[in-house]
Amino acid sequence: MRNSSLNTFLTYSIAFVWFANGLYCKVLNLVPRHQKIVSIILGDQYAGVLTLLIGLAEIIMAIWIVSGFKSRLNCIVQIIVIAMMNSLELLFAPHLLQWGPWIILYALIFILIIYSNEYYFSKNKGHVRIS
Repeated sequence: MRNSSLNTFLTYSIAFVWFANGLYCKVLNLVPRHQKIVSIILGDQYAGVLTLLIGLAEIIMAIWIVSGFKSRLNCIVQIIVIAMMNSLELLFAPHLLQWGPWIILYALIFILIIYSNEYYFSKNKGHVRIS
């Protein structure tokens, strides 16, 4: 697979992860465990509203990814958000995590895919490529 084809595939795959988690797990609340995690970390009073807002933010992230606008900044934001969300979940709600402590491994793999897609496989010229 050529780099441009791989980049396109990975870009849409990454966006799909954000979109699916935002829409299905949080906005539609089809995975109630996500709202329980938000409740534990941010408090029960506004957990429903905050879960909805987090879901909408994840959908916006998916749109931003597909748009390609400021893709390097987007990559950095994704990495920070994924690291923070998963760290907080592991610290405060490990009993609600589907994969327990393995969530960190999955998060690191996802971060590596996002990083590689932006810095190695990106079609954007002018990006620094580490070799």
